[in-house]
Amino acid sequence: MKYYLTLLSLVFFISSSAFSQEKVVKYKVSSGETINQIAQKFKVTPYDIYKLNPDARTGLSPNTVLLIPTATGEAKKEVAETKAASGKEIIHEVQPKETFYSIEKKYGISDEALKAANPFLEKTGVQIGQKLVIPAKGSAPKATAKPKEKGAEKYVYHDVQPKETKFGIAKQYNMTVDELEKRNPDIVNNLPVGYRLTIKGTAPKTEHVATETAKPAENKKPAESSKKAVTYMDYQVKPKETFYSLGRVFHLSQDELVALNPSLSEGVKEGMVLKVPAGYVAPAPIIAAQVPDKPADSSVNKPTESSGGGIKIVDKVKSTENENVEIVELTKKKGVNERKKVVLLLPFNLAKVQSDTSGTANRIKNDKFLNMTLDFYSGALMAIDSAKTLKLPIDVAIYDSQETKTTSNVVGLTPKLQDADAVIGPFYQSNAETAANMLRSYNVPVISPLSKDSANPIDNLYQTIPSNDVIKNAVFDYMRSKNGNIVAVVDKKKESVINYIKQNQKGVAFASLTETGGLDVANLKSLLIPNRLNYVVMETGNTAMVKATIKALLDSQKTCQVQLVILEPNSTLDTDEINFDNLVKLKLMYPSVTRESDEQPVLIYEKQYRLKNKANPTTYATRGFDVTFDTMMRLMQGKTFQETADLMTTQQVDNKFQYYRKEDGGHANKGVYILYYDSDLTLKVAN
Repeated sequence: MKYYLTLLSLVFFISSSAFSQEKVVKYKVSSGETINQIAQKFKVTPYDIYKLNPDARTGLSPNTVLLIPTATGEAKKEVAETKAASGKEIIHEVQPKETFYSIEKKYGISDEALKAANPFLEKTGVQIGQKLVIPAKGSAPKATAKPKEKGAEKYVYHDVQPKETKFGIAKQYNMTVDELEKRNPDIVNNLPVGYRLTIKGTAPKTEHVATETAKPAENKKPAESSKKAVTYMDYQVKPKETFYSLGRVFHLSQDELVALNPSLSEGVKEGMVLKVPAGYVAPAPIIAAQVPDKPADSSVNKPTESSGGGIKIVDKVKSTENENVEIVELTKKKGVNERKKVVLLLPFNLAKVQSDTSGTANRIKNDKFLNMTLDFYSGALMAIDSAKTLKLPIDVAIYDSQETKTTSNVVGLTPKLQDADAVIGPFYQSNAETAANMLRSYNVPVISPLSKDSANPIDNLYQTIPSNDVIKNAVFDYMRSKNGNIVAVVDKKKESVINYIKQNQKGVAFASLTETGGLDVANLKSLLIPNRLNYVVMETGNTAMVKATIKALLDSQKTCQVQLVILEPNSTLDTDEINFDNLVKLKLMYPSVTRESDEQPVLIYEKQYRLKNKANPTTYATRGFDVTFDTMMRLMQGKTFQETADLMTTQQVDNKFQYYRKEDGGHANKGVYILYYDSDLTLKVAN
């Protein structure tokens, strides 16, 4: 009996200890509440709530009881820091998704100290299940608390200047954004120009003590409410997002993100709610546009209540980055009053939706192809509204193409398409080719909106997405236009890239590899020329080779001008292993079929889209707008679509349309942007 009581006490003690590490409370969900609202109420992340309540991912119902953690990763972090500070080495087993950065932050040690204690990390990197030695106290520099000054405390103020941000001010005075906001509660929601911030001390704000770094007030009045203020918004981390991808979206470095969100010191976790500048618009979730009950015929001259606000999305510049090509501003030509007909063939697959016993809402939620269709459709509707506002004489018909990869309703729809001036769709390449063949004798252009597969030679088929080789050619053409010295770092697994460069890009030097397949750093450096701009094309998914290449180029910047280039998206760069700041230092450059722009017409489009759809436009939504609006405007030039394709290069919100005749027949698009990261962390178009 005594043994049983002892065992029971031990179990109770273990349970109590575990519970004390992460206490939970029960919370009953009110009507209309969301996970985000509940997470903010308890100062935890949605990720923490989902961990204890997996069923909550499918939705919340009123009166549902949730378990809410009241102590999360911070407690674990404190335990780790206590162990590290005890003066004894400890062993850490690497967990999934852990990185150098998260482990070093967890134990408060430097990168050099961790690698010195574990030399094998230089070659292998962090791998799940590894046993790492965490250096003892004193092995790494530790921040110490500043002693309080004796005597009267000094008062330091800062008057907010135009374009200043809370992060920039906090960094100037060696403090965090949270500390700045605690001292100045009035700036939590915005940062008015002219506002006097308390940096140090608690004296009344009427008193001003100038310092070397604090700027004088100069009798400035508080900013009027009409002046632009820096504000922040909440952003929920999506699956597979990293410091790199977040930095690209919000134009913040890893250190800046952590300064705004201390919880990121343990790494990026799905469901986290982050504070980010409101000036940068994050990609929106997939929208659920309403599926029409039947194919719609629409005359764009009919009056509507939501006309789209008169958007005209065009740019006019003298030349592109690698060719002397004029981008034409498309406006309706005088005297063009003949009505035109545009047909959209979109794969709604209404029969499947109506027969789905799980319901339309559930299908929209789970069917990625339908989501893509609805996004494209929502953008096309914006283009149609714009045409209404411009009073263009265009009739638009929308039909369900009932597409799959191998079947469609295109043949049955042919009689309705023969009198069209342009047909947009279908989505799949094989179905687009079927439509083009059926309409070939009627001289009806078929615009393929999404496929980038190599098309068969059909005269009236137009591919709007540049092919992979066209995209690669564009970046090499740009580098040669700058008289650059081009060097390639390609690992052995990228045989297709090696063959492409050898066959199509003569004169490119390849950096040598070692016997084990690694980069020969000395050879790479020997290929760089001091008096020319050196473009280093890096194509590898090997983390060690990526890091070695970046380090070699950073070292070479002391004597050479070097720029890092990739030919296609590289997921290795989108990990915490690669320091995003280093990519910015090397002005990472790559080709893209879309751009990022803050030009006024683009901002107008995004604003109008949000007003109409209550969401930000996705890539597919913007492509729906660009392809549809560009097609309609080409028909307003007093020429056929084919003639405008041969003569005119155009540019819309994200996409450029520079059609050319292929040697074997048909048309393709070579409208490619060359983008690079500038020192201010923004993406710019190279010129």
